[in-house]
Amino acid sequence: MKKWNVGALFNFRSQLFKGYTYDNDGNRTFSSNFLSPAYVLLSPGLEWKPNKEFSAFMSPATVRWTIVKNDSLSSVGAYGVDPGRHSKTEFGAFASLNYFKEINKMFSYKSRLDLYSNYLEKPKNVDLYWTNLINMKLTKYLTLTYSLDMIYDDDVRLFGANNESPAAQIKSMLGLGFLVKF
Repeated sequence: MKKWNVGALFNFRSQLFKGYTYDNDGNRTFSSNFLSPAYVLLSPGLEWKPNKEFSAFMSPATVRWTIVKNDSLSSVGAYGVDPGRHSKTEFGAFASLNYFKEINKMFSYKSRLDLYSNYLEKPKNVDLYWTNLINMKLTKYLTLTYSLDMIYDDDVRLFGANNESPAAQIKSMLGLGFLVKF
């Protein structure tokens, strides 16, 4: 098995629907939408794949754009863009660690950890995007899926008394799926 590969990675990440931040009293504040934010990453680098279950992609020269299309969010400098601007360009290092394990024909686990460090601004504050997926085949037609996503970005300051603090964001989801093969 060939263990080293040269390649490039293009990654686009956003969301489809509006997002809100809730305070302790249950009041909600608009905090995100489609393309607000969006992250675009272009990264040439090396991939190390020692076996079929694990791979690591590393790039010391990565360009990342943060896009905030919504005017009300960009006007306050949300997601690290300068107030009134709709995008921010960063240059830094990127790594992506991927793991997939099929325990048996009915149970599998998949994990991906993305790390990014901006050379130009606070390089010690590493942004993290980690997704975990457990898939269980219940019957010939039904699957049960559990996912746990964690995000930490020092530029996302939606937390604290005056929305000045970064914090880990966690999403947990349980799904039941219907399987059909064509």
